[in-house]
Amino acid sequence: MTGGPGPDPDATARLPRVADPDADTGPLPRVRPDGTVSVPGEPEPSERTERTMPTLMEQMGGVAGIVASTVPIAVFVVANILFDLRPALIAAIVAGVAVAVFRVVRRQALQPAISGLVGVGVCAFIAYRTGEARGFYLPGLLYSAALGLAFLVSVVVRWPLAGVIWNGINGKGQGWRRNPHMLRAYTWASVLWTLVFAARLVVQGLLYNADEETWLGIARLAMGYPLIGLAIIGTLLAVRRAEAAQEV
Repeated sequence: MTGGPGPDPDATARLPRVADPDADTGPLPRVRPDGTVSVPGEPEPSERTERTMPTLMEQMGGVAGIVASTVPIAVFVVANILFDLRPALIAAIVAGVAVAVFRVVRRQALQPAISGLVGVGVCAFIAYRTGEARGFYLPGLLYSAALGLAFLVSVVVRWPLAGVIWNGINGKGQGWRRNPHMLRAYTWASVLWTLVFAARLVVQGLLYNADEETWLGIARLAMGYPLIGLAIIGTLLAVRRAEAAQEV
């Protein structure tokens, strides 16, 4: 005579397991002040935002985007020297449209090309309305005057624009103002940028008043990227010197 059913070998599998109180379960989730739960290993919302927000340089399309925005102006300068006002205006507008189409085809940032096209459109409109090629350069003169004044004022109020723009381009924030070494470095860099825009305003302004449109175009090219490059180098040297000083 056989006995009752034997013990179920899988019975232990159905029994609830009791966690070992001494086992290391890792960091536990915590509740943030706003009521949301912080899961270990996941980046905080501020960190995710910092990683996903594009820097100012990225918004401008990088160096290629900055160059693309000035191509129509360079085309006008050369075309006006070689030909006449009307062909130069047409060439500049065509160049602006070509740059925009090129960037669309390559799926690159369109904002720099649009900015350049709008800028050359304004310059072309002024030149067309005045009937003088030098009118094309008037917005650039006003732009240099405005930037030179802005950099000068930023030095006076101790908010040097060189630091604001440089750290905005690199997405580093504005904490540098609490560092006296960096504040001094960006102040000197802002003075350098003020001198750059002042030089462009004085030289090109004199050529504008003398109605020397050919030399004005040449000065516009010669005092564009070369002077900007010198100002960038000066800013880099000032910043690196300040960083080296605070490491000592």
